[in-house]
Amino acid sequence: MPESASVNKPKPRVLVADDEQVIANTLAIILNQAGFEARAVYSGEKAIEALESFSPDMLISDVIMTGMTGIEAAIATRKKLPNCKILLFSGQAATADLLEKARTEGHEFEILAKPVHPTDLLAKLRR
Repeated sequence: MPESASVNKPKPRVLVADDEQVIANTLAIILNQAGFEARAVYSGEKAIEALESFSPDMLISDVIMTGMTGIEAAIATRKKLPNCKILLFSGQAATADLLEKARTEGHEFEILAKPVHPTDLLAKLRR
């Protein structure tokens, strides 16, 4: 039986960072079921650590996390992996100030509001 092309093509790797473990794990499960290779981490610092071993094609990160924010993790990710797509999400008003600060420093990120519906998330990832 010949191998199909999809078997040889690597799955897009997605790193999900959220300090709310249930959200990170749920998003990773949804993405894995949708044909991605997804891994969940629970802080911005853990996201940066995972870049070396996992080398994601995309980082999906909550903005407001204890310790390193999602924006700080996104900026560090872009420095290490310039081709890594970045999608941020947040359910908190403080996000606007952090995004504006990042913009003034030359960083532009796409953001989704929490809660993120799986269909909306998958549509963003497949663009």
